Amino acid sequence: MYFVRDIFHLKFGHYKDVKALLDEARQKNLLPQAQSTRALTDFTGDAYRLILEAGYSNLADYEQQLGSELSQDEWKNWYERFKQHVDRSHREILKQII
Repeated sequence: MYFVRDIFHLKFGHYKDVKALLDEARQKNLLPQAQSTRALTDFTGDAYRLILEAGYSNLADYEQQLGSELSQDEWKNWYERFKQHVDRSHREILKQII
C-alpha cells in the first residue's frame, strides 16, 4: 500500500475558506478517488497545515488517477481558487511496510 500526502502550508487566517473549498470539492467528487482518503489539519508549528492523504495499492493507480483528475476543467477551476490560500506545499509518497 502506498500513501500520497499533499501537504499545504496555509496562509494565516485562511483555514475557514479552505475548509469551505474542501467541502465543495468533496460534494463535487473532486478529491482523489483512492482506496482510502482523509484530510488532516495541524494547528501547531510555524504555519497552519492541511494534509490530504490518499492510499493506493500501487503507484500506477496513483498516476492514472492523478492524470484523469488534473485534466478536468472543474478541478482546474476549483484549484485556482484553492491555491490562493496556500503559502507553499510539498508531496510525500510513502510505502506501508507493516
